[in-house]
Amino acid sequence: MTLLSLHNVTKTFGGLTAVNGLTFDLAMGETVGLLGPNGSGKTTALNMISGYLPLSDGSITLAGHAIGELGSERIAHRGVARTFQLVRALPSLSVGENVLAALAFRKAPLWGREAETRIETLLSDVGLAGRASQPADSLTYIDLKRMELARALASDPQLLLLDEWLAGLNPTELRAGIDLITSLRQRGITILLVEHVMDAVRALCSRCVVMNAGTKIADGPTSEVLADAEVIRAYLGEDHA
Repeated sequence: MTLLSLHNVTKTFGGLTAVNGLTFDLAMGETVGLLGPNGSGKTTALNMISGYLPLSDGSITLAGHAIGELGSERIAHRGVARTFQLVRALPSLSVGENVLAALAFRKAPLWGREAETRIETLLSDVGLAGRASQPADSLTYIDLKRMELARALASDPQLLLLDEWLAGLNPTELRAGIDLITSLRQRGITILLVEHVMDAVRALCSRCVVMNAGTKIADGPTSEVLADAEVIRAYLGEDHA
């Protein structure tokens, strides 16, 4: 069953076309990589899917319902959650309070003891068990990412958008991050991830969509896409194709 469908999605900023006619589908339960060199339009695509940017043209549907004209809050309430390239924490709050903020603004808000129980479960799921009272501004980089992921999961999403969530991690942290995303996939969450760490892409993604200069240049099984001459050329230049 198709969960997410983009058809001819386009975004222009004045005379610049950042995304040009992007079309692809995600089946329910898939983990798909959205790849491409810097500036290829990947984050802009995520911003349109999640409602942070309006579409210039085209359509986006989620479970058969059009979401391309909705704002980010309404799209979130329909089951789309995301992380950002730069972690957006509330530094003056505790770890638990950061997650509570997400629980309070989801479609079915949680408060009180029920929220406390859910916070502990979410933090345990991402490797932060027992750390709800810790100040958010004292977390390490990987733990800030864990907290951000807990906030995204607080909405019980059916579609999770990860924007370079694994970037900047050391090898040990990367392995832990891959295992964590694998556990989310095993729970049935559909995942679209923007990523430059190819070891992670190979480990996590059965399929990849590749963009270059705003346009889709490849879509298929990960091993085939990463061996495609046009993809190699986009990443490494003509001499490597």
